[in-house]
Amino acid sequence: MTTGALAAYGVLLKIGDGATSEVFTTIAEVKDIDGPELELEAKEVTSHDSGGWREYIGTLLTGGEVSFDLNFIPTNATHSYSSGLIDDMVSRTRRNFKLVFSDTGATTWQFAALVTGFKTAAAVEDELAAEVTLQITGQPTLA
Repeated sequence: MTTGALAAYGVLLKIGDGATSEVFTTIAEVKDIDGPELELEAKEVTSHDSGGWREYIGTLLTGGEVSFDLNFIPTNATHSYSSGLIDDMVSRTRRNFKLVFSDTGATTWQFAALVTGFKTAAAVEDELAAEVTLQITGQPTLA
């Protein structure tokens, strides 16, 4: 029986404005969030005296990607071509992001990332939507 499981509802994804005293704004209408996908690369170092078993050492860490779906509002400041995620992708702008979890302590993971994907969808019977991909660059702060 679980005593600590949390509902994911209420998690926020925020984007920084890049100012010296950075202000973070919640990205509008975010739905499902996937990631970050933290990973340690492993290099095989098996030698003739490894006893017949492969051996590995840890090399580089990566923050991976964060992907999320949203209800796309073309004129929203956090989405738009003129000032939002699309603008950041086209401009190749590295931004700071915060993922604020739904626990009572509002655990926050912060990371720098590039917007590497923005795919819209406009099915006749559905909402105007987008899938966004962020590539984390550097070391995230996991608090």
